[in-house]
Amino acid sequence: MIATVRLNSEMEELLNSISTKFHKKKSDVIRDAIKYYAQNLEKNQKTRLQKAMAKTMKSDMKEYKEIEGSLARKL
Repeated sequence: MIATVRLNSEMEELLNSISTKFHKKKSDVIRDAIKYYAQNLEKNQKTRLQKAMAKTMKSDMKEYKEIEGSLARKL
């Protein structure tokens, strides 16, 4: 697949700089950037999911202890 990317002058300079610094073709730098973005997006999604699970477990444990306490008081 061939893709066309429009860059402003700042992004063009940055791409040229990275390409020169790492002795890579501009297209390779762009491909690497897409891979990096996708990997970090996946990591961020996993982290958010783990945080949501931890929050839910904490809330569930609090509710469980409250119910357990009220049952113990009734006995």
